[in-house]
Amino acid sequence: MERRPFGRTGLAVSALGFGSWPMSGGERYGAIEDAEAIRAIHRALDAGVTCVDTAPAYGFGHAEEVVGQALAGRRHGVILVTKCGLAWDADNPTIRRDTAPASLEQEVDRSLRRLRTDVIDVYLIHWPNAETPFEDAFGAMDRIVRSGKVRYVGVSNFTVEQMEACMQVRRVDVVQVGYHLFDRRMEREVFPYCARHGIGVMGYGPLGHGLLTGAFTAATRFAEPDWRAKGIAFGQPIFTPENLPRNVAVVERLRREVADPLGVPVSHVALAWVLRNPVVSTALVGVRTPVEVDANLRGAQLTLAAADVARIDAIMADAAGTIRAFTPLRPAMERWE
Repeated sequence: MERRPFGRTGLAVSALGFGSWPMSGGERYGAIEDAEAIRAIHRALDAGVTCVDTAPAYGFGHAEEVVGQALAGRRHGVILVTKCGLAWDADNPTIRRDTAPASLEQEVDRSLRRLRTDVIDVYLIHWPNAETPFEDAFGAMDRIVRSGKVRYVGVSNFTVEQMEACMQVRRVDVVQVGYHLFDRRMEREVFPYCARHGIGVMGYGPLGHGLLTGAFTAATRFAEPDWRAKGIAFGQPIFTPENLPRNVAVVERLRREVADPLGVPVSHVALAWVLRNPVVSTALVGVRTPVEVDANLRGAQLTLAAADVARIDAIMADAAGTIRAFTPLRPAMERWE
């Protein structure tokens, strides 16, 4: 497994990272057996994956608990990433953005307990929140680092302007953003900013939230509680009934014109495309089973030639719903236009 610099943290992170969002349970991706999820994490660790990413908002703490169980006795050498800033009440399990300093400082203790660890390697504010000044929120993150509970801090789904506000207080060590063939918004501003400042980049959704696996058809429809039910993926309407058939056709062309000649599935091409970007430290893939881990490992080993990349770009020109707007203060599953 290739290791890459994690910004200026001094850490070397595996090119492929383990994403635990599918371990939310039935709340997001449907039912999943915890024991199978733990086996998947162990398989990834055995294969050289060093980065495990989770968040309290994934299943109201459930994913963190599963990750904590999986890492019991195997914590050494793992770069453990979790998040904060999405909260809920015990009597009202509705996720809301809350980056008030007192809330963030309480959240870290709860995450440490669920994860069964004394320290979190990378702690990220999950989503920007305009109700608390970014400087105040990141000031709390700085205090958490100085408390010894966290080693490095960063943000997820932030614009450059929002990161700049955080940087007035302390350095942003790591940024996590969506990045895949149907979402190249980060290439315009966020990636150049990260490159200039030596910020580690975690790219989530490299398989297009399932679209780039080739598993969908033009007739595919997502039902609640699947988060794709509205057809929107982080502001982009790539799964809506009017756009999905065209995007499925794009994926089919990627398979026929690029993946098949290389002798690999289209998911490998999608992963290799993300990892060819030198700004990306690690590509986070959400997996549910050891079999899926093995499949993604092979994709991380593929190198695309310049001609392959040119062909991919030509095919992707036909994609639908790939809007340019990146306005993460808006709800994630609404159109950002």
